[in-house]
Amino acid sequence: QAQLVESGGGLVQAGGSLRLSCVVSGRTSSTYSMGWFRQAPGKEREFVAACSGMVGNTYYTKHADSVKGRFRISLDNAKNTVYLQMNSLKPEDTAVYYCATGRVPNSDKQAEYDYWGQGTQVTVSS
Repeated sequence: QAQLVESGGGLVQAGGSLRLSCVVSGRTSSTYSMGWFRQAPGKEREFVAACSGMVGNTYYTKHADSVKGRFRISLDNAKNTVYLQMNSLKPEDTAVYYCATGRVPNSDKQAEYDYWGQGTQVTVSS
């Protein structure tokens, strides 16, 4: 059974940056799909980014259109940790961010992830 623990959330001004981390135990992060989702107040949880298929130091990534060019998912196989680097943050990025792991490569569908973290709050002030 996998366990995921997110960290790195906080309060930041618009235009700032944050890096979220997700430490995975009970499952090798490089051999499964790893994803980030977020849920803003009053909204449904939505896909942010995913990565999978690690071979050596190369892996595939996928990002939601709303974050392309600003956010970047990355994977540290040695630390079994997945990161989400968030730059040029906007107030609309305010949400609870969740890390998840699943078996479908680079999936953007919540139903295809079987383990989830507790989430970390990101608040972007204008």
